[in-house]
Amino acid sequence: MTDTSRQSPFVTEFTPKLITVLREGYGLRDLRADALAGLTVAIVALPLSMAIAIASGVGPERGLYTAIVGGVLVSALGGSRFQVGGPAGAFIVLISACVMAIGLDGLILATFLSGVLLVAAGVLRLGTYIRYIPYPVTVGFTAGIAVIILASQIREMFGMTLAGQEPGEIIAKMEALWAARGTVNWAAVAMAGLTVGLILGLRRVRPHWPGMLIAVVVVSVLTAVAGLPVETISSRFGALPHLLPTPALPGLGRDAVLAALPWGMSFALLGAIESLLSAVVADGMSGARHRSNAELVAQGVANMGSAVFGGFCVTGTIARTATNVRAGSHGPVSGMLHAVFLLVFLMVAAPLAGFIPLAALAGVLAVVAWGMAEKEEVWALIRSSRGDALVVIVTFLLVVFRDLTEGIVVGFALGGLVFIRRMSEAVTVRPVEEERHYDPVVHAREGRVIYHLHGPYFFGAAAQLGAVLERIAEAPRALVIDLSDVPLIDSSGARGFERLGHKIARRGGQLFLIGAQPEVQRVLQAQGASEPLVRYLADLKAVDDSIAAVE
Repeated sequence: MTDTSRQSPFVTEFTPKLITVLREGYGLRDLRADALAGLTVAIVALPLSMAIAIASGVGPERGLYTAIVGGVLVSALGGSRFQVGGPAGAFIVLISACVMAIGLDGLILATFLSGVLLVAAGVLRLGTYIRYIPYPVTVGFTAGIAVIILASQIREMFGMTLAGQEPGEIIAKMEALWAARGTVNWAAVAMAGLTVGLILGLRRVRPHWPGMLIAVVVVSVLTAVAGLPVETISSRFGALPHLLPTPALPGLGRDAVLAALPWGMSFALLGAIESLLSAVVADGMSGARHRSNAELVAQGVANMGSAVFGGFCVTGTIARTATNVRAGSHGPVSGMLHAVFLLVFLMVAAPLAGFIPLAALAGVLAVVAWGMAEKEEVWALIRSSRGDALVVIVTFLLVVFRDLTEGIVVGFALGGLVFIRRMSEAVTVRPVEEERHYDPVVHAREGRVIYHLHGPYFFGAAAQLGAVLERIAEAPRALVIDLSDVPLIDSSGARGFERLGHKIARRGGQLFLIGAQPEVQRVLQAQGASEPLVRYLADLKAVDDSIAAVE
């Protein structure tokens, strides 16, 4: 067994969890547990992968390619013990827009480029920073995606026939669907409703059963036996292939790359967020701890691999990952086996998929969208504070009515501003007379004022309290500021103290800073607040001795 304690932190950070699990000792008992978990996940992933592909504007077989290739690579190379990769509902909006803009070949190239960007992000160790996206932003964009997914399935759920291509923009989409209301196919409505009812009913009475697969099978059999006039996979897309396609690199011409790169960047950003959120969920459920940068590298390789086999965007998916943990997975082998089971289905039972009604798959995605909406979390954030409410609402509206990437970027910026304001309000400055641990007799010394600064003194706090400190500095001969409760200071805060020292010096006084931590003092001195402009002393006694020596 390899001694991992001797490995460098860099090597450990990028070591796949599969290697870690195998080093711990992996036996037949673990393989049986992983095989059962992998089969359970595959049963969930089978209808979902095809439904996501169809909703994204590509053939159902490409959803299976993505789940098979991506599932193997994410689990084999990833930094999460239980992460399961594949196509995700969150990408439906972007993928469909990408296909409309640059075609299927452009989508495959954009997927490949997103993989390159994700590998680069992992190597540069950006995974840690992606986890800093505020919670209201993730809730807002997830709820927005849920609304868009649900809107994208209305046509299939109602069996409508549109005059032209279905618009991508949601308002135009609703207008087109309303104009086509006379083409509703009530058989499709019934099949979609039955699918939703069966999934929700089984969740209530038999929560451990594969409700999605059972519902799709029942509705498919009923459609075939009754000869219902609804569209199926075979009637729209033809027969599914029995094998994976021959691997081939996408065209890397200059013009094609320039057209696909913006989409690749969007895929990479959303994929990084989605996969790391899923890994965090898995950590919470299992008590494990993922390696975020190794996970990004794995997601990148998986996206490149998916593109080579004609698939589209791969990411860690919360639904499949959570199913994997609940099914008793021991480690990454279960995620790899789930992909193997999907490949077996493709090879053996692909013709059976042709009988699946599109209305049934639309019902599956409707249930997924309803679960993604996170209604309780949205309402909790709206009620909690104005700042959180603003972030979640703006993110949601931008995702739904503008653009997913724009929603994330603006939401992140708003979340940062809300955080800055809250941290600024948490910083206080007050006279030492209010502090019990100081001797009130010392305070009576004429010409000296003592204030206590509490909290991180950064640019937000400096903007709020800088004017207060300058007003205080107008009166005393000696201003003493206790920095013992200041854990950090940035250049803006340090410059403020430099200006404060100059102001007091011009009046013939002295600025004393006591109790400053070494790192805080280093930043202050580097920004010009150095002696003799500012005196750094340990405590009040040292200040008294210094003043007495001058007198």
